[in-house]
Amino acid sequence: MMIEVIPYDKKFVGAAIKIWNEVVREGIAFPQEDELDEITGDEFFRAQSFTGLAVEGGEVLALYILHPNNVGRCGHISNASYAVRADVRGRHIGEVIVKDCIAKARELGFRILQFNAVVASNIHARHLYQRLGFKELGTIPGGFRMPDGSFADIVPQFISLT
Repeated sequence: MMIEVIPYDKKFVGAAIKIWNEVVREGIAFPQEDELDEITGDEFFRAQSFTGLAVEGGEVLALYILHPNNVGRCGHISNASYAVRADVRGRHIGEVIVKDCIAKARELGFRILQFNAVVASNIHARHLYQRLGFKELGTIPGGFRMPDGSFADIVPQFISLT
């Protein structure tokens, strides 16, 4: 089967929050600490500029959220977060959703896609971003609090969309 990225639809809220919460519980990629429920999840996914769901055979495998990184004079910079279901990782689904996100950000008129908090130890994501043309902006020492209370470095990333 082929993986297709579709816009978020409330009928998939259960699958979407399950994937999102899985990453939140792992505590090594997202800054969020609170899990979503069906109400807060639906509100959250609908509040984004775009939420994309990677589906295969009607089953949600991954998702991404896309939104402005800031407001006003920096509102042309977008930000995104990605979540792939643990049991399907390694199938290059992350690449599918990142590429879709780049195209969607361009379509929505953003000029830059920036990631503020890529944990330095997230080697797979960093390699993917590098392959797709993202640039690392440096290292912020101790910028991410890990589940055990220790602090890990973060490596912000960006790609020009123009």
